[in-house]
Amino acid sequence: MTTRPAARDLAGLARSLVIYRARPWKNRALARLYGTILRPGDLAFDIGAHVGNRSRAMLAAGARVVALEPQPLLHAFLARDLPPGATLIRAAAGAREGTGQLAIPRLHPTVASLAPGFAAEMGTAPGFAHVRWDAAETVRVTTLDALIAAHGAPRFVKIDVEGFEDAVLAGLSHPVGWIAFETLPALPRVAAASLERISLLGRYEFNFISGETRGFALDAWTDAAGIAALLARAARSGDVYARLIREPA
Repeated sequence: MTTRPAARDLAGLARSLVIYRARPWKNRALARLYGTILRPGDLAFDIGAHVGNRSRAMLAAGARVVALEPQPLLHAFLARDLPPGATLIRAAAGAREGTGQLAIPRLHPTVASLAPGFAAEMGTAPGFAHVRWDAAETVRVTTLDALIAAHGAPRFVKIDVEGFEDAVLAGLSHPVGWIAFETLPALPRVAAASLERISLLGRYEFNFISGETRGFALDAWTDAAGIAALLARAARSGDVYARLIREPA
C-alpha cells in the first residue's frame, strides 16, 4: 500500500519549488551558464537533483543528464516532472556503494544530508538555526565511478549534497572535464578535502560562484591554493567550479 505524503513533507516540497522553480529568469541564467560548459549531446551528472532546476538547465543547454535524488518524495516528483533526456536514479552518491542514513528536514528538504553529524553540527550555524532534521531514510548509495561505468564519462559533474561533497568525490577515480561542488562556510574541512581529491585526479583550475548568483567571482581562474584562500574569506555558501587543464601522465 502506498503511503500518502504528510502535510509537512508537501509543505517542504512546495517551499523548494517556490525557491528554485518560481523564478524563471534565474533558471534561464543558469542555462546560459551551463551553455558555456556543455555542448549539445554532452553528458552531465546532477548529484543531488532536488527539484530539478539544475537538471532542467543542463537539458536546456543541450546535454543528456543523469540525475540522482534519494529523497522519496522529491524522486517521485522528478519522475513525473523531468523532461525527456534525463535519466533519474533514486540513489545518493558516496565513496563506496551500499546504503546510508539520510537525515531529512521535512520543511527544508534542500538541506538533507548523508554526512554523519551534519544536523548537530549545522544546527547552530548561521542560517540553519530554524531547520529541524525530523526524519530519516535509509537510501541506496552508488559512486561516480559506478555511474560512469553504467552511463559513460560525463563532461560535467554537479554535486550539491550538504556536507557530503568530499565523500562523493572520493568515489571518483576518473578525471572529468568539469566539476562543481557546493561549499558551506561552516564546513571548511569538506571543501579542503574536496579540493585535495580533485587535485589528485589531474591538473585543474578553479573559480567560485557565490550563493545563487550566476557570475564567477574571479576574472582569472586560479589553482587549488588560490581558491582555498578565497573560500576562507567567503561569508556565503556557493559553488566551486573546477575545469580540467591536463590529465595525469
